[in-house]
Amino acid sequence: MTTRNRSKSAILVFSLIAAACALFVGANAHLLFVAYDSDPGCVAHLKVAGTGPGQFKAAKSSC
Repeated sequence: MTTRNRSKSAILVFSLIAAACALFVGANAHLLFVAYDSDPGCVAHLKVAGTGPGQFKAAKSSC
């Protein structure tokens, strides 16, 4: 392998690593943006804990 071929492959490898890092950072930035931007609103829930199965009260209601 010549020096020129090695430098081309090194540039390719570093470019792929940089692209993967940029994709990773961009995906995490998008995840944080969506998490802070979303507001699911209020859902119907019991105000007191029920006695039947599947009847739960909200831990901390914001409504």
